[in-house]
Amino acid sequence: MKYIKDLKEGDRVFDIYLCKYKQSAVTKNGKPYDNVILQDKTGTIDAKVWDPNSAGVEEFSALDYIEVYGEVNNFQGTLQVNVKRIRCCREDEYNPADYLPVSKKDNEKMYQELLALIDSVKETHLKQLLRAFFVEDTEFVKRFRQSSAAKSIHHGFVGGLLEHSLSVAKLCDYYCTAYPLLKRDLLITAAICHDMGKTREISLFPANDYTDEGQFLGHIVIGSEMVSEKARTIAGFPKFLEAELKHCILAHHGEYEYGSPKKPALMEAVALAYADNTDAKMETFAEILENSNDPNAWMGFNRLFDSNLHATKLDF
Repeated sequence: MKYIKDLKEGDRVFDIYLCKYKQSAVTKNGKPYDNVILQDKTGTIDAKVWDPNSAGVEEFSALDYIEVYGEVNNFQGTLQVNVKRIRCCREDEYNPADYLPVSKKDNEKMYQELLALIDSVKETHLKQLLRAFFVEDTEFVKRFRQSSAAKSIHHGFVGGLLEHSLSVAKLCDYYCTAYPLLKRDLLITAAICHDMGKTREISLFPANDYTDEGQFLGHIVIGSEMVSEKARTIAGFPKFLEAELKHCILAHHGEYEYGSPKKPALMEAVALAYADNTDAKMETFAEILENSNDPNAWMGFNRLFDSNLHATKLDF
């Protein structure tokens, strides 16, 4: 199989891809055609089916796995597949892991690391809350382990939410050794829970798109609500402790312009915001480097970093 990231102008395509998106349209001359987005684990590419009613194009829908025959061309600086034939595929003809971006890290190992951090929390109510989500709620656990941490930008792959949450929690664990004033149980709980709202903000792969709830509320508000809902089921959960935890979640983007409903007012909220930003930025840079063709070159201006980034090849 030739992956999408390796396609170039002039290539002939005869492979199976996931149809991520399909929309029927009409040319200026009234001729029907289909706009399609093909996906594999390395990325996506636009495709056009200029003769959707031909005998060589089987009926297909978005999220179907389809065998595509066509040619890669360049349209206004962007690669695009001109599709000639399409066949819908049976389940035994493809491996979903080839089409969905998946964390390079072992999901079960990450989950066990997360459970170990939960076991290290001493405050009774916080540990109960963490176990209620990440141990006892099997449906939540399944979704949390499969979810991405973003539609794009960073950790936008299966297992991305678990990977990101664990990394942030481990950074926060280190902060607690470096800055003893931090309340470790509160910070570790907040770190593990800070993005849990993404399980409801973004649908699972292969769609990996914003839900209605996600569009209306966003993961920060959803996560705060989830904590409130669960805290009400735990007898005697201290109201002030609940407010502190929710504040950390509500302030974890650090600034209003980054989507935080609140700015950090607790030392733990400050630590969480920096840990979240650090992991997101490091993963984003790593993904940029991974997609760079030249291992030792300037890669151009990046809006997120507000800088012209350089890919440096290690030579030692």
